[in-house]
Amino acid sequence: MNYFGLSVNVDLTAGTAALPGYLRDVEAAGADMVWVPEAYGRDAVSVLGFCAALTSRVRLGAGVLNVFSRSPALLAQSAAALDELCGGRFELGLGASGPQVVEGWHGVAFDRPLRRTREVVEVCRSVWRREILRHDGKTVQVPLSDSRPLKLMTRPVRADIPVWLASLGPRNVALAAEIAHGWLPTLFVPELADRVWGDDLLAGAARRDPALPPLRIAAGAHVEVTTGDTAAVRTARDKARPSLARYLGGMGAANANFYNDLVRRYGFTEDADRVQRLYLDGRQADAAAALSDGLVEALTVCGPRSYVADRLAAYRAAGVTDFRVNVNAGSDGPRAVEVLRELC
Repeated sequence: MNYFGLSVNVDLTAGTAALPGYLRDVEAAGADMVWVPEAYGRDAVSVLGFCAALTSRVRLGAGVLNVFSRSPALLAQSAAALDELCGGRFELGLGASGPQVVEGWHGVAFDRPLRRTREVVEVCRSVWRREILRHDGKTVQVPLSDSRPLKLMTRPVRADIPVWLASLGPRNVALAAEIAHGWLPTLFVPELADRVWGDDLLAGAARRDPALPPLRIAAGAHVEVTTGDTAAVRTARDKARPSLARYLGGMGAANANFYNDLVRRYGFTEDADRVQRLYLDGRQADAAAALSDGLVEALTVCGPRSYVADRLAAYRAAGVTDFRVNVNAGSDGPRAVEVLRELC
């Protein structure tokens, strides 16, 4: 049977006092990987260092660091240090993020994100090989002017740390299939993924270096195993509504929301229009309630054990190699991992 891993997220806003127990429990429950996100709260690198000290088996992933707010060399040396701290268990997730975070929070121009991503990955791999760092790119120039080039002082545990790219747009997804170890899509619907991204993945794969391993795909959804009672299933799915409404309505401007664009590509145009309009009008609760039941079901994995098992099989059939178990903040994450481990 092909590998099918289970991973979990560290909550962006949860209290840190609960983190040691959470990490211990999800590792014991059989999670293969823990992803640490980053937006404009806690920085992921600090949290990942904390996680490295508290775990012994699970892989640790940055999910994700944006390619603009840190220099490429700093991204590379942070990844090398984290990989050393956790004994070769770190994986670097990178993404362009968007203008709202890059320009609104970091004060850096959101300029040529596709080219920047490619060049950052090139620099990281050069650093990990301990080459003297020289890169004359369109978005990255190292060293500047007549400065003396350098190479990494320490010796990385691995010269090829796995790189994941978070992407949704056609050219970004093709880039992930071309140069990355793994692809991190969001709001993934297994039955619609090939229609939306199939050609892009094939185009990238055609240019892929044969020295790279097969592309891994980590996708997931809000998960809850319930009884077969209709009301219980609806209650579980409804827990995901506020988060889904925030993605579709509040991530970026009205004309620059990548998640809203994706839902339109899936065919849920009315949902995309309605939810965004309500959310941007400040009616967040109404926006969450306005999501159609069909879209909420497509973007969640909630139901009795047999239903959840079928949904996991659909993800696997769509090429997903690592399922991300997204649980509500009040849910029992370790227990969800235990149940899904039984169903895989």
